[in-house]
Amino acid sequence: MSDSPSELSRRSFLKGSTAVGAGVSAFTIIQPELVRGAGNERLKAGLVGCGGRGTQAAQQLLYGNENVELAAMGDIFEDRLEKSLAEIKHGGKYGSLESKVKVDPDHHFVGFDAYRKVLASDIDIVMLATPPGYRPEHFVAAVEAKKHIFAEKPFGTDPVGVRKVMAAAKKAEELKLTVMSGAQRRNQQEYVETLQKLRDGAIGDIVACYAYWVGGPVLQFQGAAWPGPKGARDPKWSDMVFQNRNWYSFVWVCGDQIVEQHLHNIDVCNWFMGTHPAKVFASGGVAWRPREEVYGNIYDHIDADFVYPNGVHMSSHCRQYPRGSYQNVSELFVGTKGRTNGHDMGVKGQDPYVQEHIAMVKSIRGQGPYINDVMAVAESTMTAIMGRESAYSGQEITWDQMMASDLDLQPKAFSYDEKLEVTPLPVPGQYKFA
Repeated sequence: MSDSPSELSRRSFLKGSTAVGAGVSAFTIIQPELVRGAGNERLKAGLVGCGGRGTQAAQQLLYGNENVELAAMGDIFEDRLEKSLAEIKHGGKYGSLESKVKVDPDHHFVGFDAYRKVLASDIDIVMLATPPGYRPEHFVAAVEAKKHIFAEKPFGTDPVGVRKVMAAAKKAEELKLTVMSGAQRRNQQEYVETLQKLRDGAIGDIVACYAYWVGGPVLQFQGAAWPGPKGARDPKWSDMVFQNRNWYSFVWVCGDQIVEQHLHNIDVCNWFMGTHPAKVFASGGVAWRPREEVYGNIYDHIDADFVYPNGVHMSSHCRQYPRGSYQNVSELFVGTKGRTNGHDMGVKGQDPYVQEHIAMVKSIRGQGPYINDVMAVAESTMTAIMGRESAYSGQEITWDQMMASDLDLQPKAFSYDEKLEVTPLPVPGQYKFA
């Protein structure tokens, strides 16, 4: 491609700044005859990544849309796939979805190449819901396979991977592929309506914004689904198996809390500001996480001071302390004429986790605006990584540095017996941003 990722990044926000609702880009609505699965034809979906989020996303897609079925599933762990399949059929709060689940035994794919087998199946939509370290490779492959995509956030864990997604975003647009991110607030009616009122001047010019994700820790090894000894690694597991089972504890696959979880709040701030920050200084560390193998190499708190190109600051705070401590998941925007939490000027609508799938299917069928919010959420992902790298290194880091960085955290090979050395917990002054 002739366009550089930084050029794509700049263009995306020039376009996106005029679009208001539900992550919809400012493009012309596609004619139905140009869209695969046009009209009311049955759409077939494949799921890649069968953990809790993938299971829920499949249920929400099937529940929210008529004439859509699940036709293929893939994961690196067979037990996780089979458990997910049973849960999707049951439907939980969405009621039984068994009639929409058409995953025959030949379309249960297990292994590190399972995503390719799902993409090679007779599907129209692929749902990418693995841990985020895998997202760039899977996203690029999905675009090359010309599938419509639901991609959970974040869009990577390092600058090299996120830039791959940014480059693939342009190709997805050229192919008129619908791409919906898992940044569900972009499809939450209260946020969409509040943003429109802000753009109409409800609080004047935004002069400061605040983003918080303060909550309990995410610890797979303490959950009911943990397949190993309670709170410990199964000695039979290789490094690769253990780190994928316990993925939230390792930076290469989860990105740290600021990337995997706090991205939601950072994305809302970028969405409302209409661009990404130009620089950041952050601090953080480990206050309570024990220095034990199962706790991996991520921080348990990061504070960041992001600065947008117009000089407005975003104060970002994420923290995972043991349950029972103070909690706060929110955003706040302060303007010259007032303030808002980002959703208090709108009316509550459909469950946004369902609404995003309804909007996606309408886009695919040509019954609603064309949606491709890849670039905006990729930029929010890069913003979050920028904050992490500043906290890890103790350096102020700019957007231009991120877009030029060679930092690539991904293993060089993937197999069930792969040995993976765990990088040390980052110490500012010793850790160097590359």
